[in-house]
Amino acid sequence: MAFKLTEDFKARAEKLCARYPRRDAALIPVLLELQKEAGYVAEEAMDELAKFLALPYARVKAVVTFYTMFNREPAGKYHLQVCRNISCHMAGAPGLLARLRAKLGIGEGETTKDGLFTLSAVECLGACGAAPVMQVNEDYFENLNGEKLDALLEDIKHGRLRAGGR
Repeated sequence: MAFKLTEDFKARAEKLCARYPRRDAALIPVLLELQKEAGYVAEEAMDELAKFLALPYARVKAVVTFYTMFNREPAGKYHLQVCRNISCHMAGAPGLLARLRAKLGIGEGETTKDGLFTLSAVECLGACGAAPVMQVNEDYFENLNGEKLDALLEDIKHGRLRAGGR
């Protein structure tokens, strides 16, 4: 079965496009809206979105593959993205990643069997002054160490952290 953009999505996308001088300028906000609806941006969705925005498919794919905020496969309820750039690396990010891999039993790019966590290492979260940093869905957690990471995981597992934040 071929992927089709819903009429509801198209209406929301048109509203977003109306905010910009050209339709192509709305690509990132429209992609975010698409991801919000499905939880990720499927290959077929990129193709349909390119047609909808009258853009080359390669342009849409380039944006989706460049920015770490876009998931190309379904992610867990909590997407843990650990910054691995130089500031975070020097402040202990490799240890945090190792700790997460051990505690969750998954590698980078994988999702736990229960669908709760997806683990990713990303290039830069733009919070170098508070390294090491991890983004959980939309929320940043800064100046992390092993104890803070363990407490955060416990909060998530016990429902003290909603999918969109505390």
